Amino acid sequence: MKQNQVNQLFQSVRVLIEEAQNYIVRNVNSTMVFTYFQIGRMIVEDEQNGNERAAYAMETLKKLSQHLTKHFGRGYSVDNLQNMRIFFKEYGKYETPSRILKMNESNSETLFRNLPVELNLSWSHYLQLLKIKDKGERRFYELEAASNNWSVRELQRQVNSSLYERLALSRDKEGVQQLAQRGQILEKSTDALKSPLVLEFLGLNEDNRYSENDLETAIINKLEHFMMELGKGFLFEGRQRRITLDGDHFWVDMVFYNRLLKCFVLIDLKIGKLTHQDIGQMQMYVNYYDRKIKQTDEKPTIGIILCKHDNKSVVEFTLPLNNEQIFSKEYKLYLPSKEELKKQLE
Repeated sequence: MKQNQVNQLFQSVRVLIEEAQNYIVRNVNSTMVFTYFQIGRMIVEDEQNGNERAAYAMETLKKLSQHLTKHFGRGYSVDNLQNMRIFFKEYGKYETPSRILKMNESNSETLFRNLPVELNLSWSHYLQLLKIKDKGERRFYELEAASNNWSVRELQRQVNSSLYERLALSRDKEGVQQLAQRGQILEKSTDALKSPLVLEFLGLNEDNRYSENDLETAIINKLEHFMMELGKGFLFEGRQRRITLDGDHFWVDMVFYNRLLKCFVLIDLKIGKLTHQDIGQMQMYVNYYDRKIKQTDEKPTIGIILCKHDNKSVVEFTLPLNNEQIFSKEYKLYLPSKEELKKQLE
């Protein structure tokens, strides 16, 4: 057998094994989550039969923990059993009677045949989600974590960076309700916006002096993180894209394409306060891309001026009232206060 045939065989076998491993991991996670859900249900049902519920439940959990730990080892502490109890009480509403296991059903095939379709994350994900008290906010992060395949670490980062509140600031009341019901759906240009963009992963110090080139270089070095912060559907097209008009050269700092919105997204970086000249420059970039670059089946270009300090009055009186193409957004080099953002929402 020739070497290239061996290599092809190896690649085929490698892909098969990796897919099998991923399948096993996904099913182990699903089985664990459903098992914990059912343990939580059993605890709640047993608890409801007790007379002094609070004292009865705690004593029961202590004894149950001792028995389970003796037979199965770690993972069944009182705290974890309490988490399973809370898990069922919070997510049990998603269940229909046909999906809930009867107490006398012990056959393993029966036990796992109807996994709740909503419970499609790992147990570690749900432990993070249970820390979120607001049900609408929790549901949003659950939908986003599942649709974007977030790791637990990325879920923590998005919660800590107040993604829900930042998206909500760019929406009306109906749009905020849709976030909780459907997650982030991109149908129009404003759906891709959040206030502010959080760039703490760049490692730039707020107190130190840095140039726009420093900011751009830091973003390029952390491009994957930046695109995740931008949101869904973004593809990187290039940096410092040149536009030549009558012999004069202009450069767009960063060009992206959003496959969900089907349009180019131009980003200009400003480390100072936004000016009307910045808006005029972006207007020129957007007009050029609309008239010279975009195809007839693509939607109008979006221009985002990413600045350290926004200037809402200048934006308001420079752009037309029906503007849906050019936006200014502040960036932060640190995680914003969730309480501060919630006050802005109110």
